[in-house]
Amino acid sequence: MKIWIVWLPNVGKSTLFNALTKSYAADAQNFPFCTIEPNVWIVNVRDERLEKIAIISKTQKIIPANCEFIDIAWIVAWASKWEWLWNKFLANIREVNVILQVVRVFKNNDITHVSWDVNPKSDIEIINSELILADLDTIEKRIISNARKAKWDKEAEEAQKVYEKVLAHISKAELAISTQLTWEEREYLKDLHLLTNKQFVYVANVSEDMMDLNIEELRTILWINDKNTAICPISAKLEADMIDMSLEERKAFLEEMWLVTTWIDNLIKTAYDALWLQYYFTSGEKETRAWTIHKWDKAPQAAGVIHTDFEKWFIKADVVNWIDFVNLWWWAWAREAWKVKLEWKEYVVQDGDIMIFKFNN
Repeated sequence: MKIWIVWLPNVGKSTLFNALTKSYAADAQNFPFCTIEPNVWIVNVRDERLEKIAIISKTQKIIPANCEFIDIAWIVAWASKWEWLWNKFLANIREVNVILQVVRVFKNNDITHVSWDVNPKSDIEIINSELILADLDTIEKRIISNARKAKWDKEAEEAQKVYEKVLAHISKAELAISTQLTWEEREYLKDLHLLTNKQFVYVANVSEDMMDLNIEELRTILWINDKNTAICPISAKLEADMIDMSLEERKAFLEEMWLVTTWIDNLIKTAYDALWLQYYFTSGEKETRAWTIHKWDKAPQAAGVIHTDFEKWFIKADVVNWIDFVNLWWWAWAREAWKVKLEWKEYVVQDGDIMIFKFNN
């Protein structure tokens, strides 16, 4: 999963990014920051289930799921007018899966807002308008280049209808992803890599005294009416405060805040949910590992994430829920308690499954 962090100046992005990378980063790949060159960090997904499973298996190595965060220079109004710079900027983020838009909600007179006023609605409109302008340019060029072929090719004709439908929609300052299209119609957009056809997650950077705001209250503050749009509250300052804490200190701190997980944990989970992703586990003495899959993937597809041949030669899988595995303390005892199930090709993998695959090669 590739996540692009997009932001206006002085929204607390740097504080958030530092907390994220210093607390979570493993095998960090850091590219020098300049105007348009990205910082890219591979960030582990922290999951207590993985650690508990590893204890039972007496694992030598734990390999968590991970996601790639891409941090590029902030966006400002009229950014798209600097065509050569903007095009190179866009080339860095065409392939991302999620756009994580950090929005300033906190108020602090010592941190000047770029517009001199904290206005989350306006901030979102500035960023989205620049992304929409880029998409308008992309789709207008495609309509022109596809027009001649659409006169005699049925496939190109259908594609042209979709392009024109999306163009009409985003011309109203709407995101491409909100265009009413079928799954088949969306296939025509894949090679365009439209920026606003990606999943958006809005990160509301709030102050400590605003942490009790619920999602619906944040929707009102951000002026986001679509119930399907993912919103995640976070206090970047508090996250930064926890960077140097020990695990025990962090746990005590979270308990004082009436929290079980950190806000960054919730942020990563929100991004996973926005893409309909989840993960299952494999576990043994050599390693315990989390594998990322789609929520609708069946057992052979899940096996294929490990190796493509595993999907091809899949026969069946032993499956146990991670809770049963931990409570019963091992595969053998889970089998005796009838908690291990034999599943075949049509089994839809569930989040938290521990699996052993059987193949015929």
